[in-house]
Amino acid sequence: MPDLNYLSITEAHELLVAKKISAQELTEFYIGKIRNLNPKIRAILTVCESQALKQAKKVDTKIASGAEIGLLEGIPYTAKDMFLTKGIRTTAASKILEDYIPPYSATVIEKLDQAGAVLIAKVNQDEFAHGGSTENSSYHVTHNPWDLDRVPGGSSGGSAASVAADFGIFSLGTDTGGSIRQPASYCGVTGFKPTYGVVSRYGVIAMASSFDCVGPVARSAKDAQIVFEVIAGKDSKDSTTIALSDKTPRDKKPVGKLKAVFYDDEDSNVVSKGVAAIDSSLLNIQTEASIAELVPLELALAAYYVLVPSEISSNLERYDGVRYGSKAKDSKDLLDSYMKTRSEFLGPEVVRRNIIGTYALSAGYYDAYYKKAMQVRTLIIQALNKVFESNDAILVPTTLEPAFKLGSKSDPVEMYKTDLLTVFANLAGVPAISIPIGFEPTTGLPMGLQIIGKQGDDIKILAIAKHIQSDSNWHNKLKELKL
Repeated sequence: MPDLNYLSITEAHELLVAKKISAQELTEFYIGKIRNLNPKIRAILTVCESQALKQAKKVDTKIASGAEIGLLEGIPYTAKDMFLTKGIRTTAASKILEDYIPPYSATVIEKLDQAGAVLIAKVNQDEFAHGGSTENSSYHVTHNPWDLDRVPGGSSGGSAASVAADFGIFSLGTDTGGSIRQPASYCGVTGFKPTYGVVSRYGVIAMASSFDCVGPVARSAKDAQIVFEVIAGKDSKDSTTIALSDKTPRDKKPVGKLKAVFYDDEDSNVVSKGVAAIDSSLLNIQTEASIAELVPLELALAAYYVLVPSEISSNLERYDGVRYGSKAKDSKDLLDSYMKTRSEFLGPEVVRRNIIGTYALSAGYYDAYYKKAMQVRTLIIQALNKVFESNDAILVPTTLEPAFKLGSKSDPVEMYKTDLLTVFANLAGVPAISIPIGFEPTTGLPMGLQIIGKQGDDIKILAIAKHIQSDSNWHNKLKELKL
């Protein structure tokens, strides 16, 4: 049997077409890997073994008949537990949804199912995606495959950790303020946040509806693009969706001017060295001094943590112990049941964000907080539009530091600051991708580079990432992981 560790989508597809491996054998390989290694990583919440093998068998039958198969047919993947999956438990890593079995699947899950991809597991996350470390899950903490004493990032930490640990060839995540890109950086994988609205949110448990984006976590930008082009597009069930308008040629060298900007030399030296090492014949990169000169980062972070909790407080009203989900026992009346249910089944970070959001939306403080934050959001959009008048994309570090140690950021404000370099892309609704760019020398842990473009330039951003990865080997360092 060929070596099945750390296959790309194309490599796995070629093995299936050549009949060197069956889809069922490939699925069983990954399920076996999860059983053996997940006790260390703890990235998995639910293994979908029977459903996965059934899907894989369909692909094998098709191959045996001599029919051609698509690139994703028979490819095992995992999905963050924010995605509704028909007949498969979906919890959002919250005790309030511990026994919830959805009656339908999210649009993106249906699209991948129709493309023949094999969902093998639902992965861990911060509860309701509230967090940046996957320490806020109601079930267990996920560990970074590069260093088990460190976080994988969040809230899509289970997605990034599962790809890094090779529990699936790719994963689906959600990104509200960096929740795909930050864990991708921490785990040395590629994470793509599309333009807001290009991928349907139907059937995705809502965090903040005007920020949430669905995107792939993968080994490379090439794999991310394969997945993205399957899940992208308008959806009649989600009125916020738009058609993908990017006409960038899929396999040609991207042209245009790129601006590389850093937070400061000390914090981004690994990333700046990685950018400097990119072959100048591949891309036209202009280096600038500071991202803070282009985008007011501190204002963006402050605005984000007013707007997002406000939307959270609205979206989470539905978890009341009446309509669905867990319900507190021995309540005196409806109000008592409501209060006990939320206090018993919602974690501290979820409660904190609900309180902040409710306060910001209250009659006496709406203008001072929510309205002001919306004005800042407009300023962020204007600032980025100005940058993109003369640049096709900007290159920015994904994070200021590598993955931090478990339990080291008990102060919520310190945790929120890990989103400093990612939230502005969500405020503006623009596409952004994080790719591995090097290793921090003291810890030996991966660091990521973000490529951020204007709305609708998703394929262009992916093309730039693919060209950088064609000239570097950072994304292939996963094969050196010893678990």
